Amino acid sequence: MSPRPRPEDPSDRTGSRDGRDAGIGTDGRVTVAVITRDRPAAVLRTVDALTALPERPPVIVVDNSSDDSTLEALRHRPPAVRVLKPARNTGALGRNLAVRRAETPYVAFSDDDSWWTEGALRQAADLFDRHPRLGLLAARTLVGPDRTEDPFNAVLAASPLPREPDLPGRPVLGFLACACVVRRDAYLRAGGYHPLLFFGGEETLLAYDLAADGWGVTYEPSLTARHHPASGGRDGRDDLLRRNELLTFWLRRPLPAALRATARLTAAAATGEPGARRALHETVVRLPAALARRRPLPPDVESAIRLLERRR
Repeated sequence: MSPRPRPEDPSDRTGSRDGRDAGIGTDGRVTVAVITRDRPAAVLRTVDALTALPERPPVIVVDNSSDDSTLEALRHRPPAVRVLKPARNTGALGRNLAVRRAETPYVAFSDDDSWWTEGALRQAADLFDRHPRLGLLAARTLVGPDRTEDPFNAVLAASPLPREPDLPGRPVLGFLACACVVRRDAYLRAGGYHPLLFFGGEETLLAYDLAADGWGVTYEPSLTARHHPASGGRDGRDDLLRRNELLTFWLRRPLPAALRATARLTAAAATGEPGARRALHETVVRLPAALARRRPLPPDVESAIRLLERRR
């Protein structure tokens, strides 16, 4: 397969003929998509950080909030910032809305508590320009004001998947949604984030689908994103992760693997493990829809997943 990058729209150009201006620092190749829900102060900080970058990226904020507080917080936003207000909470699917609205060949993602460091978006665009099969770049994530290494950085860096000569970085089948950049065409062809998962661990299925379509998914630690998560987290997230992990098995993995994963969660629910019963119930409710959308992965992608599982 030889994926073709989306031709650049002349309206994206901000300086030189290829959309870059080395003198000013602006770069018209990457849009940043941000999803937020009921955290106006956090998203305002993120937008301020993104619009201060030398690349001056367009920013699309998808506001899943229950009221208009986010719209009010961004009322005096710069012209480069667009806000989409869906009629309902779209969860991770808000990223799909943003990508469809983007007018640049590449899209970076941030959450309302994360942003990109200076020069990272330009470097990502350069890598995509040089590697036509590259579909997604996962970045190194630094957490909090102390810039602590996110533990997932080490997991990605230790990927046992063999390097590929036409791709930068280390091949992976996972990433953090708030610290990645995608080729817009590849993302849309793969279907973006899956509607059945809504939110929580949704990255794995997208990585599988990109790889199944022939796109490269790699970790490039020279790209850096910052993450300042709010204390406390969101209730029920572990349940969603377990539910979506099992749904991903039923959507893409071989039936024996899906049955084994179901047996594990069923046993956990039977022993009263916290959250397991709810995760199992929510999986069963969605199982008919998962079976209707089931699309097993190609053998080479399934082999790569099994290699990762053996390493874990």
